[in-house]
Amino acid sequence: MLEDLLEGAGRSIVFGLVGIGLMAVGFLLIDLLTPGKLRDLIWVEKNPNAALLLAANQVGIALIVFTAIFTSYNDFVEGLLSTVIFGLLGIAVMAVAFLVLDWMTPGKLGEVICTPERHPGALVSAASHFGAALIVCACIA
Repeated sequence: MLEDLLEGAGRSIVFGLVGIGLMAVGFLLIDLLTPGKLRDLIWVEKNPNAALLLAANQVGIALIVFTAIFTSYNDFVEGLLSTVIFGLLGIAVMAVAFLVLDWMTPGKLGEVICTPERHPGALVSAASHFGAALIVCACIA
């Protein structure tokens, strides 16, 4: 029993580190898609649009990581590979969703996200990121 507990704790550490790494990649993605430094936009300028988009991105990635772990936890290596592959795939799908939405809407979506006033485009973009994550979650078997 103690052995199972320790093994589960070890797996949690590994999966936790992988999940945090994927969320860091998601942060870098949003930073690339929006003008300026994301950390300054959110923590210095307190930009609600950038914060909303990043929050949707981070929750979406966490949901993908959760789904990948939950569906393949019986095999540690398979679960780890599934988490990494689907996590990176989800981040890529989110980027494509952002670019498609940017193409379909007037102006530049990245600039809209950076405006200091709340903008409905940020909510739509956040929903697009979260929706892309849900699509990837549904594909995990």
